[in-house]
Amino acid sequence: MDVQKLLTWADKLVLEKTGKHLNTLERTVLEAVWNNQKYNEIADEYHCSEANVKRVAGNLWKLISEKIDEKVDKKNFRATMERFYISNSKNFVQSNFNQGNINICGESRDSDETAKKRSRNPTNSDNIQPEQQHDLIDAPEYYRLHNRTNELATLKQWILKENSRIVTITGLSGIGKTTLARELVEQIQDNFDRILWRSHRKFPTLNALKTNLIEFLAPPPPTQNPSIINYLRSRSSILDDLRSHRCLIILDDFQETLTPGELVGNYIPEFANYCKLIKEIARSSHNSCLLLLSWEIPREIATLETENRHCYTLQLEGLGEAATELLTAKKLTDEARWLELINLYSGNPAWLNIIASSIQDLFNGSVAQFLSYPPLFLGDLEPILQEHYRRLSEGEKLIMQWLANQETAVNISSKPADFLSDFDFLRGIQSLRKRNLIKKTIAEGVS
Repeated sequence: MDVQKLLTWADKLVLEKTGKHLNTLERTVLEAVWNNQKYNEIADEYHCSEANVKRVAGNLWKLISEKIDEKVDKKNFRATMERFYISNSKNFVQSNFNQGNINICGESRDSDETAKKRSRNPTNSDNIQPEQQHDLIDAPEYYRLHNRTNELATLKQWILKENSRIVTITGLSGIGKTTLARELVEQIQDNFDRILWRSHRKFPTLNALKTNLIEFLAPPPPTQNPSIINYLRSRSSILDDLRSHRCLIILDDFQETLTPGELVGNYIPEFANYCKLIKEIARSSHNSCLLLLSWEIPREIATLETENRHCYTLQLEGLGEAATELLTAKKLTDEARWLELINLYSGNPAWLNIIASSIQDLFNGSVAQFLSYPPLFLGDLEPILQEHYRRLSEGEKLIMQWLANQETAVNISSKPADFLSDFDFLRGIQSLRKRNLIKKTIAEGVS
């Protein structure tokens, strides 16, 4: 008996008992133990803990022991399986012969009759493609995207060509992150076996989110057998499922996991271990992708990017002149002033829609009359901006107030002497940048 026959047999056994095929770690454990490798060596090669390897192995030994009615463990695994194979080889050959298969020199050859039947059978296992499962219930309704051709091309390059494991789309509320992601899914969905869209607003804890992901990626078969249920619970791992299938998981509103009132990067207690999960997904080998949509850039994402850990961040900017299409749809007048209006609200499509409605309501669509009022009018946009402001630390609020009183961009070295300490000031500036609330500009003549 060679190891490939063993893996095929074990895969059928696990599928029969659990409704799922062997995952990558289980196959690795079986093959490595067959070749007399130690658990710690398997853990090193697989980049996981030795305890996790022992847990997976223990569950496999239990299933195999129940199947062959003989106790199996790491020490006797190979000898027991070879003995089991030999003792059952007569039945194996007879079964294959009756089905038109004759095993010669380790190769399975079909009779002409069986080969013809298989060639006519569209369900031939060689032609079966992985079943696709796409859950977009929580995704927004799909509708036409404003001009984001370059951004879409970049995202497809990262995800499909470079097999990025984590991609973050970040930007202010209303900038179009969710709409862009929805268009992206529409264009690349055929490349994935599993697609799931969820919002962090729906899950109070990390465990609740992980449970939901696992239930979708690897739903347990209907069974009342306690041993099988315990086995399934013990082997539930997001990483295993990301390896078993090519998955695209879109998680919106990531900022909801971060603590408001503090500098960017600190998770609320209910999501305290999220940093660890993100690092595991980024550093483990698989062909799946986690797409995060967030107002703010997670701190560990920036670190992983510097390590070249298959992580990328797309900072989504406003639409620029492309936003004129939106203003046309709103039937605003004074087109010569449109670009001024667009720049005033950073080309943010949602914000411009809100302000355009106010212009129609208060000024009969006249952009020129609206802009003639000196103070910046927020209207229905104010509660949205207040939500961003409430997330700031006290130091960030002080910096924002100082910057708001400057007529032009300022050099950070020109901060007042009696202001925040240099350390707190720079930390605050960096945090505001991760929140997409301030931009860095390069002065003319400076390279």
